[in-house]
Amino acid sequence: MSDWLTAMENDMQASVLVTVALVEGSGPREAGAKMRVTLDGQVDTIGGGHLELRAVEIAKTMLATGDTHARLERFALGPSLGQCCGGVVHLAFEYVDASLKELLAALRERRQQDSWRLMALDGDAASALFDAAGKLIAGTPGQAPDTFSRERSTHVAQGSEGRRWLVDPCLAPRAHLTLFGAGHVGAAIVRALAHLPCNVTWVDEREDMFPAQLPDNVRIAATDTPEEFVAMAPPGGSFLVMTHSHALDQRLTQAIMARMDAGWFGLIGSHTKRKQFEHRLQARGVPDERIAAMVCPIGMPGIRNKAPAVIAASVACQLLMVWEEAAAAALAAPLRLASASAPPRRQPRAAIHPL
Repeated sequence: MSDWLTAMENDMQASVLVTVALVEGSGPREAGAKMRVTLDGQVDTIGGGHLELRAVEIAKTMLATGDTHARLERFALGPSLGQCCGGVVHLAFEYVDASLKELLAALRERRQQDSWRLMALDGDAASALFDAAGKLIAGTPGQAPDTFSRERSTHVAQGSEGRRWLVDPCLAPRAHLTLFGAGHVGAAIVRALAHLPCNVTWVDEREDMFPAQLPDNVRIAATDTPEEFVAMAPPGGSFLVMTHSHALDQRLTQAIMARMDAGWFGLIGSHTKRKQFEHRLQARGVPDERIAAMVCPIGMPGIRNKAPAVIAASVACQLLMVWEEAAAAALAAPLRLASASAPPRRQPRAAIHPL
């Protein structure tokens, strides 16, 4: 989970939440990136440089003067900011009052579930959190719009009454890796993925191999039947096999190949090991196209160092490329509107339209 959100759990300092609301052209961070600013400092980043410095100044001025009004500021990333990205970034500034704290607490509890956060950029303070079905989870039910774009990244939209809203998808990580093997390389890969947007199921027969402390995005499975976790993985999930046994690697490989909805599959080993596995899989009738999709050896081309930390960094890059390609494909899907549902309200609500 993002540092800006976890840091707020037990911290009572007054703060301002800064969100990248919209990026036109090139920017240092994507729409949806956030940081939390207090008078003492900041948590997380919207990309650094003069843009972030200026944003921190604005947020601290809001805190020092008691300005609790939300605002949307436009920044051209040119000579005036000393940055050469050439794009335009719009930043939303929100004073974290009691109502927003309650909403963000609900968001922390939903970190493994999709949520949509809506925040009014004009007029009286108003914000709401919805689940994937459009049900109100927290916030101001009387003022939230009826509909919002579900499949766009963070953006600014306008209701029929002219009021602007920040539509901020807070989505559970789409990327899932089932990692078989708790040896040195497996442990290094878990460390490398600890702060990346993914969830990891880490499987091994040897319970004593798992460390006492685990990253928040990792769950362990100590089991004598690891093949069961191939079947339990989500459709499109990634697999990485690196156990202590070639025979077990073979069984797991066959189980993964049998899943036609499996995503990326990596098998640790040399070119010789790959050839051996290819022959065995062909003998068992596995289609050639499935075998060809198996990644073995693993890691980025050109990196030959076999140290566990180097392998882990290389594989993490490889997985990020796969996951980002999948995320880009999802964002390219046609837009749909989600209807928000909430208790009856006295005043009619307005639909909201992307700008």
